[in-house]
Amino acid sequence: MGAFEYLALDKVGKESKGLIEGDTPKHVRQMLRERSLLPVKVTEVAQKEARRQSSFSLRRGISPGELALVTRQLASLSQSGLPLEEALLAVSQQNDQPRTKSILLGVRAKVMEGHTLADGLADFPQAFPELYRATIAAGEQSGHLDVVLERLADYTEARHELRQRVTNAMIYPIVLIVMAIAIISFMLATVVPRIVEVFENTAAELPGLTRGMIATSDFLRNHWLLIIIVLSAIVYGLWWLLQKDGPRRRYHRLLLSLPITSRLTRGINTARFTRTFSILAGSGVPILDAMKISAEVIENLPMRDAVNEAAIRVREGGSISKSLETSRLFPPMMIHLISSGEAGGRLEDMLTRAAHGQEREVDGLIATMLGILQPLLIIIMGAVVLTIVLAILMPIFEINNLIR
Repeated sequence: MGAFEYLALDKVGKESKGLIEGDTPKHVRQMLRERSLLPVKVTEVAQKEARRQSSFSLRRGISPGELALVTRQLASLSQSGLPLEEALLAVSQQNDQPRTKSILLGVRAKVMEGHTLADGLADFPQAFPELYRATIAAGEQSGHLDVVLERLADYTEARHELRQRVTNAMIYPIVLIVMAIAIISFMLATVVPRIVEVFENTAAELPGLTRGMIATSDFLRNHWLLIIIVLSAIVYGLWWLLQKDGPRRRYHRLLLSLPITSRLTRGINTARFTRTFSILAGSGVPILDAMKISAEVIENLPMRDAVNEAAIRVREGGSISKSLETSRLFPPMMIHLISSGEAGGRLEDMLTRAAHGQEREVDGLIATMLGILQPLLIIIMGAVVLTIVLAILMPIFEINNLIR
Protein backbone atom coordinates (compact mmCIF):
# COMPACT_ATOMS: atom_id res chain seq x y z
CA MET A 1 0.00 0.00 0.00
CA GLY A 2 1.24 3.48 -0.87
CA ALA A 3 0.25 7.12 -0.45
CA PHE A 4 -1.11 8.94 -3.52
CA GLU A 5 -1.96 12.55 -4.30
CA TYR A 6 -5.02 12.92 -6.50
CA LEU A 7 -6.84 15.54 -8.53
CA ALA A 8 -10.47 14.70 -9.29
CA LEU A 9 -13.76 16.29 -10.35
CA ASP A 10 -17.06 15.91 -8.54
CA LYS A 11 -20.49 15.70 -10.15
CA VAL A 12 -20.73 19.46 -10.71
CA GLY A 13 -17.22 19.70 -12.18
CA LYS A 14 -15.53 21.17 -9.10
CA GLU A 15 -11.91 20.20 -8.57
CA SER A 16 -11.01 18.16 -5.51
CA LYS A 17 -7.46 17.53 -4.28
CA GLY A 18 -6.20 15.36 -1.48
CA LEU A 19 -4.22 12.37 -0.23
CA ILE A 20 -5.38 8.79 -0.25
CA GLU A 21 -3.80 5.42 0.48
CA GLY A 22 -4.05 2.54 -1.98
CA ASP A 23 -2.24 -0.40 -3.50
CA THR A 24 -1.82 0.92 -7.04
CA PRO A 25 -2.88 3.98 -9.09
CA LYS A 26 -5.62 1.82 -10.62
CA HIS A 27 -6.88 0.90 -7.17
CA VAL A 28 -6.87 4.56 -6.13
CA ARG A 29 -8.88 5.57 -9.22
CA GLN A 30 -11.44 2.89 -8.42
CA MET A 31 -11.72 4.17 -4.84
CA LEU A 32 -12.28 7.71 -6.15
CA ARG A 33 -15.01 6.54 -8.52
CA GLU A 34 -16.72 4.83 -5.59
CA ARG A 35 -16.76 8.28 -3.93
CA SER A 36 -18.50 9.70 -7.02
CA LEU A 37 -15.30 11.48 -8.10
CA LEU A 38 -13.82 11.48 -11.60
CA PRO A 39 -10.03 10.97 -11.27
CA VAL A 40 -7.97 13.35 -13.39
CA LYS A 41 -4.48 12.78 -12.01
CA VAL A 42 -3.11 10.25 -9.52
CA THR A 43 0.55 10.44 -8.45
CA GLU A 44 2.40 8.34 -5.91
CA VAL A 45 4.01 10.53 -3.26
CA ALA A 46 7.38 8.73 -3.32
CA GLN A 47 7.69 9.06 -7.11
CA LYS A 48 6.72 12.73 -7.01
CA GLU A 49 9.34 13.46 -4.35
CA ALA A 50 11.99 11.56 -6.34
CA ARG A 51 11.29 13.72 -9.41
CA ARG A 52 11.34 16.88 -7.30
CA GLN A 53 14.69 15.98 -5.73
CA SER A 54 16.28 15.31 -9.13
CA SER A 55 15.12 18.67 -10.52
CA PHE A 56 15.77 22.26 -9.49
CA SER A 57 13.68 23.40 -6.56
CA LEU A 58 13.99 26.29 -4.12
CA ARG A 59 12.73 24.08 -1.32
CA ARG A 60 13.79 20.45 -1.52
CA GLY A 61 13.06 19.17 1.98
CA ILE A 62 11.28 19.75 5.27
CA SER A 63 12.27 22.93 7.09
CA PRO A 64 14.26 22.53 10.35
CA GLY A 65 11.29 23.82 12.35
CA GLU A 66 8.89 21.31 10.79
CA LEU A 67 11.38 18.46 11.25
CA ALA A 68 11.82 19.35 14.93
CA LEU A 69 8.04 19.45 15.46
CA VAL A 70 7.42 16.16 13.63
CA THR A 71 10.19 14.41 15.57
CA ARG A 72 8.87 15.64 18.91
CA GLN A 73 5.34 14.48 18.07
CA LEU A 74 6.59 11.07 16.94
CA ALA A 75 8.67 10.70 20.10
CA SER A 76 5.71 11.56 22.34
CA LEU A 77 3.34 9.17 20.56
CA SER A 78 5.94 6.40 20.47
CA GLN A 79 6.59 6.69 24.20
CA SER A 80 2.86 6.47 24.85
CA GLY A 81 2.83 3.01 23.29
CA LEU A 82 1.00 3.89 20.05
CA PRO A 83 1.95 1.64 17.09
CA LEU A 84 4.33 3.29 14.65
CA GLU A 85 1.96 3.35 11.68
CA GLU A 86 -0.77 4.94 13.81
CA ALA A 87 1.69 7.48 15.18
CA LEU A 88 2.73 8.45 11.63
CA LEU A 89 -0.92 8.80 10.63
CA ALA A 90 -1.70 10.96 13.67
CA VAL A 91 1.30 13.24 13.03
CA SER A 92 0.38 13.61 9.35
CA GLN A 93 -3.20 14.54 10.25
CA GLN A 94 -1.94 17.06 12.79
CA ASN A 95 0.41 18.77 10.32
CA ASP A 96 -0.86 21.73 8.29
CA GLN A 97 1.82 21.61 5.56
CA PRO A 98 0.54 19.64 2.53
CA ARG A 99 4.00 18.49 1.46
CA THR A 100 5.00 17.36 4.96
CA LYS A 101 1.68 15.55 5.29
CA SER A 102 2.21 13.69 2.00
CA ILE A 103 5.79 12.73 2.95
CA LEU A 104 4.65 11.32 6.30
CA LEU A 105 1.92 9.31 4.60
CA GLY A 106 4.50 8.03 2.13
CA VAL A 107 6.70 6.87 5.03
CA ARG A 108 3.68 5.27 6.71
CA ALA A 109 2.81 3.38 3.53
CA LYS A 110 6.32 1.95 3.44
CA VAL A 111 6.09 0.90 7.09
CA MET A 112 2.73 -0.79 6.50
CA GLU A 113 4.33 -2.82 3.72
CA GLY A 114 6.63 -4.39 6.32
CA HIS A 115 9.69 -2.16 5.94
CA THR A 116 11.48 -0.45 8.81
CA LEU A 117 10.99 3.21 9.60
CA ALA A 118 14.55 3.92 8.42
CA ASP A 119 13.73 2.34 5.04
CA GLY A 120 10.63 4.50 4.77
CA LEU A 121 12.62 7.63 5.56
CA ALA A 122 15.24 6.63 2.96
CA ASP A 123 12.68 7.25 0.19
CA PHE A 124 12.80 10.96 1.11
CA PRO A 125 16.51 11.78 1.58
CA GLN A 126 16.02 15.53 1.10
CA ALA A 127 13.47 15.62 3.91
CA PHE A 128 15.33 13.34 6.32
CA PRO A 129 19.15 13.70 6.25
CA GLU A 130 21.58 10.81 6.66
CA LEU A 131 22.13 11.64 10.32
CA TYR A 132 18.41 11.30 10.97
CA ARG A 133 18.07 8.00 9.10
CA ALA A 134 21.18 6.44 10.66
CA THR A 135 20.01 7.32 14.17
CA ILE A 136 16.55 5.85 13.53
CA ALA A 137 18.12 2.67 12.09
CA ALA A 138 20.31 2.30 15.19
CA GLY A 139 17.29 2.77 17.45
CA GLU A 140 15.28 0.12 15.59
CA GLN A 141 18.18 -2.36 15.71
CA SER A 142 18.66 -1.84 19.45
CA GLY A 143 14.93 -1.97 20.19
CA HIS A 144 14.89 1.48 21.78
CA LEU A 145 13.26 3.53 19.05
CA ASP A 146 11.25 5.62 21.52
CA VAL A 147 14.40 6.68 23.40
CA VAL A 148 16.23 7.47 20.15
CA LEU A 149 13.28 9.53 18.89
CA GLU A 150 13.35 11.53 22.13
CA ARG A 151 17.07 12.24 21.66
CA LEU A 152 16.50 13.15 18.03
CA ALA A 153 13.72 15.52 19.07
CA ASP A 154 16.07 17.25 21.53
CA TYR A 155 18.78 17.43 18.86
CA THR A 156 16.57 18.84 16.09
CA GLU A 157 15.07 21.41 18.45
CA ALA A 158 18.50 22.50 19.71
CA ARG A 159 19.86 22.82 16.17
CA HIS A 160 16.77 24.77 15.08
CA GLU A 161 17.15 27.12 18.04
CA LEU A 162 20.83 27.73 17.20
CA ARG A 163 19.92 28.47 13.59
CA GLN A 164 17.16 30.83 14.72
CA ARG A 165 19.47 32.67 17.12
CA VAL A 166 22.02 33.28 14.38
CA THR A 167 19.32 34.33 11.89
CA ASN A 168 17.54 36.63 14.33
CA ALA A 169 20.83 38.22 15.32
CA MET A 170 21.50 39.16 11.70
CA ILE A 171 18.09 40.65 10.95
CA TYR A 172 18.66 44.06 12.58
CA PRO A 173 22.09 44.77 10.99
CA ILE A 174 20.84 43.71 7.56
CA VAL A 175 17.72 45.90 7.82
CA LEU A 176 19.86 48.80 9.03
CA ILE A 177 22.31 48.44 6.14
CA VAL A 178 19.50 48.19 3.56
CA MET A 179 17.73 51.25 4.99
CA ALA A 180 20.97 53.25 5.08
CA ILE A 181 21.75 52.43 1.43
CA ALA A 182 18.16 53.21 0.41
CA ILE A 183 18.08 56.57 2.23
CA ILE A 184 21.46 57.69 0.95
CA SER A 185 20.64 56.61 -2.61
CA PHE A 186 17.31 58.45 -2.45
CA MET A 187 18.99 61.65 -1.24
CA LEU A 188 21.66 61.49 -3.93
CA ALA A 189 19.21 60.66 -6.72
CA THR A 190 16.33 63.03 -5.90
CA VAL A 191 16.99 65.54 -3.13
CA VAL A 192 20.52 66.64 -4.03
CA PRO A 193 19.84 67.47 -7.72
CA ARG A 194 17.00 69.84 -6.80
CA ILE A 195 19.07 71.68 -4.23
CA VAL A 196 22.18 72.13 -6.38
CA GLU A 197 20.11 73.57 -9.25
CA VAL A 198 20.38 76.88 -7.39
CA PHE A 199 24.13 77.00 -8.04
CA GLU A 200 24.17 75.84 -11.66
CA ASN A 201 23.94 79.39 -13.08
CA THR A 202 26.82 80.74 -11.01
CA ALA A 203 30.13 81.28 -12.74
CA ALA A 204 32.19 80.66 -9.62
CA GLU A 205 33.74 77.28 -8.91
CA LEU A 206 31.84 75.15 -6.42
CA PRO A 207 33.67 73.52 -3.46
CA GLY A 208 35.29 70.16 -4.22
CA LEU A 209 32.99 68.29 -1.84
CA THR A 210 29.94 69.71 -3.60
CA ARG A 211 31.29 68.86 -7.06
CA GLY A 212 32.00 65.31 -5.93
CA MET A 213 28.49 64.93 -4.55
CA ILE A 214 26.96 66.27 -7.77
CA ALA A 215 29.07 63.88 -9.85
CA THR A 216 28.00 60.96 -7.64
CA SER A 217 24.36 62.00 -7.90
CA ASP A 218 24.56 62.28 -11.69
CA PHE A 219 26.23 58.89 -11.96
CA LEU A 220 23.53 57.22 -9.86
CA ARG A 221 20.68 58.81 -11.85
CA ASN A 222 22.21 58.09 -15.25
CA HIS A 223 23.57 54.58 -14.62
CA TRP A 224 21.33 53.10 -11.92
CA LEU A 225 20.29 50.19 -14.13
CA LEU A 226 23.91 49.43 -15.02
CA ILE A 227 24.84 49.52 -11.33
CA ILE A 228 22.12 47.00 -10.48
CA ILE A 229 23.22 44.71 -13.34
CA VAL A 230 26.89 44.90 -12.35
CA LEU A 231 26.17 44.25 -8.66
CA SER A 232 23.89 41.33 -9.55
CA ALA A 233 26.57 39.92 -11.86
CA ILE A 234 29.18 40.21 -9.11
CA VAL A 235 26.94 38.47 -6.57
CA TYR A 236 26.08 35.68 -9.02
CA GLY A 237 29.75 35.33 -10.05
CA LEU A 238 30.86 34.97 -6.43
CA TRP A 239 28.09 32.45 -5.77
CA TRP A 240 29.03 30.46 -8.89
CA LEU A 241 32.71 30.55 -7.95
CA LEU A 242 32.03 29.32 -4.42
CA GLN A 243 30.19 26.29 -5.80
CA LYS A 244 33.54 24.99 -7.09
CA ASP A 245 35.62 22.99 -4.64
CA GLY A 246 38.92 24.86 -5.06
CA PRO A 247 37.72 28.46 -4.57
CA ARG A 248 35.28 27.38 -1.87
CA ARG A 249 38.05 25.61 0.03
CA ARG A 250 40.33 28.66 -0.19
CA TYR A 251 37.48 30.88 1.02
CA HIS A 252 36.86 28.59 3.99
CA ARG A 253 40.57 28.65 4.84
CA LEU A 254 40.43 32.44 4.73
CA LEU A 255 37.54 32.41 7.23
CA LEU A 256 39.67 30.31 9.57
CA SER A 257 42.59 32.72 9.33
CA LEU A 258 40.77 35.99 10.13
CA PRO A 259 40.53 36.90 13.85
CA ILE A 260 36.76 37.34 14.30
CA THR A 261 35.41 35.04 11.58
CA SER A 262 37.79 32.32 12.76
CA ARG A 263 36.22 32.18 16.24
CA LEU A 264 32.70 32.31 14.83
CA THR A 265 33.33 29.65 12.17
CA ARG A 266 35.10 27.30 14.57
CA GLY A 267 32.41 27.78 17.23
CA ILE A 268 29.39 27.15 14.99
CA ASN A 269 30.89 24.14 13.21
CA THR A 270 32.29 22.64 16.42
CA ALA A 271 28.88 22.95 18.09
CA ARG A 272 27.21 21.19 15.15
CA PHE A 273 29.81 18.44 15.06
CA THR A 274 29.85 17.67 18.79
CA ARG A 275 26.06 17.70 19.15
CA THR A 276 25.62 15.45 16.11
CA PHE A 277 28.41 13.12 17.27
CA SER A 278 26.78 12.97 20.71
CA ILE A 279 23.34 11.95 19.46
CA LEU A 280 24.80 9.31 17.13
CA ALA A 281 27.16 7.84 19.71
CA GLY A 282 24.39 7.74 22.31
CA SER A 283 22.04 6.00 19.88
CA GLY A 284 24.36 3.07 19.27
CA VAL A 285 25.81 4.08 15.91
CA PRO A 286 29.40 2.76 15.53
CA ILE A 287 32.00 5.42 16.33
CA LEU A 288 33.59 5.47 12.88
CA ASP A 289 30.20 5.77 11.16
CA ALA A 290 29.17 8.43 13.67
CA MET A 291 32.30 10.48 12.93
CA LYS A 292 31.81 10.28 9.17
CA ILE A 293 28.12 11.23 9.39
CA SER A 294 28.89 14.04 11.86
CA ALA A 295 31.51 15.42 9.46
CA GLU A 296 28.76 16.06 6.90
CA VAL A 297 27.07 18.67 9.11
CA ILE A 298 30.29 20.73 9.16
CA GLU A 299 30.04 23.42 6.48
CA ASN A 300 33.69 24.50 6.63
CA LEU A 301 35.60 22.20 4.27
CA PRO A 302 39.01 22.18 6.05
CA MET A 303 37.29 21.29 9.34
CA ARG A 304 35.26 18.58 7.58
CA ASP A 305 38.43 17.15 6.06
CA ALA A 306 40.06 17.18 9.49
CA VAL A 307 37.26 15.03 10.94
CA ASN A 308 37.43 12.57 8.03
CA GLU A 309 41.21 12.29 8.47
CA ALA A 310 40.69 11.80 12.20
CA ALA A 311 38.26 8.97 11.47
CA ILE A 312 41.00 7.23 9.47
CA ARG A 313 43.41 7.54 12.42
CA VAL A 314 40.74 6.20 14.80
CA ARG A 315 40.21 3.22 12.52
CA GLU A 316 43.97 2.57 12.71
CA GLY A 317 43.80 2.52 16.51
CA GLY A 318 44.25 6.15 17.53
CA SER A 319 42.12 7.97 20.09
CA ILE A 320 39.42 10.40 18.98
CA SER A 321 40.84 13.35 20.91
CA LYS A 322 44.42 12.90 19.65
CA SER A 323 43.22 12.37 16.09
CA LEU A 324 41.18 15.59 16.14
CA GLU A 325 43.92 17.55 17.91
CA THR A 326 46.36 16.92 15.05
CA SER A 327 44.55 19.35 12.74
CA ARG A 328 44.67 22.22 15.30
CA LEU A 329 41.34 23.45 13.91
CA PHE A 330 39.14 22.57 16.88
CA PRO A 331 38.98 24.43 20.23
CA PRO A 332 41.25 22.96 22.95
CA MET A 333 38.32 22.74 25.38
CA MET A 334 36.49 20.38 23.03
CA ILE A 335 39.60 18.19 22.71
CA HIS A 336 40.03 18.01 26.50
CA LEU A 337 36.37 17.13 27.06
CA ILE A 338 36.48 14.35 24.42
CA SER A 339 39.71 13.02 25.98
CA SER A 340 38.04 12.99 29.40
CA GLY A 341 34.99 11.24 27.96
CA GLU A 342 37.12 8.55 26.34
CA ALA A 343 39.07 7.94 29.54
CA GLY A 344 36.00 7.81 31.78
CA GLY A 345 33.60 6.03 29.42
CA ARG A 346 31.34 9.11 29.23
CA LEU A 347 31.96 10.21 25.64
CA GLU A 348 28.31 11.08 24.97
CA ASP A 349 28.06 13.31 28.06
CA MET A 350 31.32 15.09 27.30
CA LEU A 351 30.31 15.68 23.69
CA THR A 352 27.02 17.17 24.85
CA ARG A 353 28.87 19.38 27.33
CA ALA A 354 31.25 20.50 24.57
CA ALA A 355 28.28 21.35 22.34
CA HIS A 356 26.66 23.42 25.10
CA GLY A 357 29.91 25.25 25.74
CA GLN A 358 30.45 26.09 22.08
CA GLU A 359 26.85 27.26 21.65
CA ARG A 360 27.19 29.59 24.65
CA GLU A 361 30.46 30.94 23.26
CA VAL A 362 28.87 31.53 19.85
CA ASP A 363 25.93 33.33 21.47
CA GLY A 364 28.30 35.56 23.43
CA LEU A 365 30.44 36.30 20.38
CA ILE A 366 27.40 37.19 18.27
CA ALA A 367 26.06 39.44 21.02
CA THR A 368 29.44 41.20 21.26
CA MET A 369 29.67 41.64 17.50
CA LEU A 370 26.16 43.06 17.34
CA GLY A 371 26.92 45.39 20.23
CA ILE A 372 29.79 46.81 18.17
CA LEU A 373 28.22 46.56 14.72
CA GLN A 374 24.94 48.33 15.40
CA PRO A 375 26.37 51.64 16.68
CA LEU A 376 29.14 51.41 14.06
CA LEU A 377 26.56 51.22 11.28
CA ILE A 378 24.69 54.19 12.74
CA ILE A 379 27.94 56.18 12.92
CA ILE A 380 28.81 55.33 9.31
CA MET A 381 25.33 56.27 8.12
CA GLY A 382 25.48 59.52 10.09
CA ALA A 383 28.89 60.32 8.60
CA VAL A 384 27.63 59.84 5.06
CA VAL A 385 24.53 61.98 5.70
CA LEU A 386 26.72 64.65 7.34
CA THR A 387 28.94 64.67 4.25
CA ILE A 388 25.92 65.22 2.02
CA VAL A 389 24.64 68.01 4.25
CA LEU A 390 28.04 69.72 4.30
CA ALA A 391 28.28 69.45 0.52
CA ILE A 392 24.95 71.30 0.30
CA LEU A 393 25.68 73.88 3.00
CA MET A 394 29.20 74.86 1.94
CA PRO A 395 28.05 76.70 -1.23
CA ILE A 396 25.29 78.38 0.81
CA PHE A 397 27.86 79.69 3.28
CA GLU A 398 29.79 81.12 0.33
CA ILE A 399 26.73 82.38 -1.55
CA ASN A 400 27.98 85.96 -1.61
CA ASN A 401 31.25 84.96 -3.25
CA LEU A 402 29.45 82.78 -5.77
CA ILE A 403 27.11 85.63 -6.76
CA ARG A 404 30.03 88.03 -7.23
